Amino acid sequence: MMAPEYLAGRLLLAMPGMGDPRFDHAVIALCVHDAQGALGIGVGRIKHGLRLHELLEDVGIAPGMAPDCVIHDGGPVEPQRGFVLHSPDWDGPGTVQAGPLGALSASLDVLTAIAAGEGPERWIVALGYAGWAPGQLDTEMQRHGWYAAIGHPDIVFDTPVTARWKASWQAEGVDPALLSSTTGHA
Repeated sequence: MMAPEYLAGRLLLAMPGMGDPRFDHAVIALCVHDAQGALGIGVGRIKHGLRLHELLEDVGIAPGMAPDCVIHDGGPVEPQRGFVLHSPDWDGPGTVQAGPLGALSASLDVLTAIAAGEGPERWIVALGYAGWAPGQLDTEMQRHGWYAAIGHPDIVFDTPVTARWKASWQAEGVDPALLSSTTGHA
């Protein structure tokens, strides 16, 4: 059994045939994994019909210097709650370090800094998150649910959203076209 902290900073890739359509071809930036459970932000899908300027205005922040970029579908838990996954060059109240992926902030301070042109160098905004109870993620991984890939910040911040699942597998040396949706038992 791996140490709980082992997976923080990894990219969780949904295995083909996982069985939960909400996570089909999902890419989850795993930010926390410890004895209390796990929390990750989906970085493989966007929220259609919502962009950053609208979100900023909804929370009372003038868009200022912020680009009007897409909002990511962070996961099915608390889909109205916002998160910013960002490079480690910005830190604020409640910011959590997420290993090689950078840091995760959930306060309005990071959005205010982005709008003012004083935020982190690289960032993505998401609504919602994926969460697991203690031991739940480990069990799902043993049942052919998830694969923990190396957390490459370039894949998260520089690869187009729809290409992240495939790019993450390729970075692991795996051709995703060869993955099977079924497993056997020895």
